Amino acid sequence: MSCPICGKDTAPDFRPFCSKRCADVDLAKWLGGSYAIPSDDPEDAERALDEIAREAQKPH
Repeated sequence: MSCPICGKDTAPDFRPFCSKRCADVDLAKWLGGSYAIPSDDPEDAERALDEIAREAQKPH
């Protein structure tokens, strides 16, 4: 099995990754939203627009 981040062979201690670094890269992608599933739900779009508007009104 190869690491889904870099393609090297996996290490038993970090499976399915080859190292802690690749595991951390994967975690950062999850936390950053890179693995988000797009939605066509109109309520999701409305919620996102509301959040953008709230962020824009915050003082910088």
